Amino acid sequence: MKTKNILLVTAVFLAIISISSCKKENRTAPVQFLLTDKPALYDSVNVHIIGIKVQISQDTDAWIPINTKDSIYNLLDLQNGLSTLIAQDTIPAGVLQEVRFILGDGNKVVVNGISYPMDTPSAEESGLKVKIGRALNETLNTFTLDFDASLSVTEENGIYKLHPVIQLK
Repeated sequence: MKTKNILLVTAVFLAIISISSCKKENRTAPVQFLLTDKPALYDSVNVHIIGIKVQISQDTDAWIPINTKDSIYNLLDLQNGLSTLIAQDTIPAGVLQEVRFILGDGNKVVVNGISYPMDTPSAEESGLKVKIGRALNETLNTFTLDFDASLSVTEENGIYKLHPVIQLK
């Protein structure tokens, strides 16, 4: 009888360990994304960010949407060490492979007081990707993304285009 009790206790103990080890597979990591900019020679560069998605190493086919405020940001307000929070969420733990910005249609550049719309080839549909490749911690993971307005805006025959150059800072 004593042997049966020991076996029963051992079986229950092993089941609890097994269940608790499975729960570790569902770990999450809080993330936040900040936006900053390098100086540029424009009156303003307004970028319309409507969403951010991330790709985690565990599932390279899936893009996970991040809680993002649909807003227009004047990049030139984010220079000289200033940044703004653009997205924050909790995602599965792992290696953050890439971040994808989805841009809206409110992208404009102001030059000498005149506002021009900026064409954003494919960024409104498929988004633009930034490679990260960093393991996530269980504590807050902050990523500052430097949107280089001076390299991102081009002009040809009076038509302005936005070809975003974004680097992890």
